[in-house]
Amino acid sequence: MPLITTVTLNPVLDKAVSVPRLEPGTIHRLRLMREDLGGKGINVSRALRQLGIESRIVALFGGRTGEYMRLELAKSGYEVHAIEVDGETRQNITLLDEARDQYTKFNEPGPTVPARALTDLEACLERLATPGSLWAFCGSLPPGVPDDMYARCIALIQARGGRACLDTSGKALGIGLTARPFAVKPNSEEVGEVLGRPLTGDADHAAAARHLTECGITLVALSRGADGMVLATPDEVVRAQPPPVAARSPVGAGDASVAGLLWAILDGCDAAATAARAVACGTAAALQEGTGVGDRQLVEQLLRQVVVTRL
Repeated sequence: MPLITTVTLNPVLDKAVSVPRLEPGTIHRLRLMREDLGGKGINVSRALRQLGIESRIVALFGGRTGEYMRLELAKSGYEVHAIEVDGETRQNITLLDEARDQYTKFNEPGPTVPARALTDLEACLERLATPGSLWAFCGSLPPGVPDDMYARCIALIQARGGRACLDTSGKALGIGLTARPFAVKPNSEEVGEVLGRPLTGDADHAAAARHLTECGITLVALSRGADGMVLATPDEVVRAQPPPVAARSPVGAGDASVAGLLWAILDGCDAAATAARAVACGTAAALQEGTGVGDRQLVEQLLRQVVVTRL
């Protein structure tokens, strides 16, 4: 049985397409670069598999797109627990303007989730939660889901001896933090919004990370994009700097970083090794087209180039 379960409340069929040059107001012929079964939690499961770690997927699926995703994930060997919702699972498009080497993303909001589906979700979590299991709650909340949903899920899992990791934003993040998840991975802007102040340099990020550990969160990973990550435990704060690379697409890099955190948690790594793994996984994903996540060989190559310093 997998030790890790990812939960995706707003899954998506991700399509990466390109045009030679984007010219508003004209007709374009798209070139499909790749199609991925996505949503942040599902992306985490895909990245974990590249690391050789299997995980279980819990997700809300609706309509023909949702059924297609469920079947394709099952065919790929994932253990999938699908909660049915009305409406159609969303489809997102990432468009590459080849002339400018510039990405534009178009995201659908997702179907409205009925209260019945949330009851079914909580019953599923109660059934699957076991002591020592790791859970990743990732992504935006679709319409109809209350802002405290992640907090409720985290409380449910941790009351049964599991450990929850949260990666979301806005009100869902702010309320989710009050449930004291084991780990969180917001980016600079997201945690700055929750704390009510912008984060700039290392000192700001270190102070914010320390504050969250003092609130009862064991592992705080603040993503800084190309500037790496500041990671705090109750005992120390470190900064991990990625090697300079020519990134192809940032889409999915944060989800791969979550996979790196879970990988490190499974292995009982210290703060420095945990931050390095998260940054290496995120960098490997940024080197792929669309929502590609990179493979273990590339991650280990990058891992040797990550520079970790204590703050």
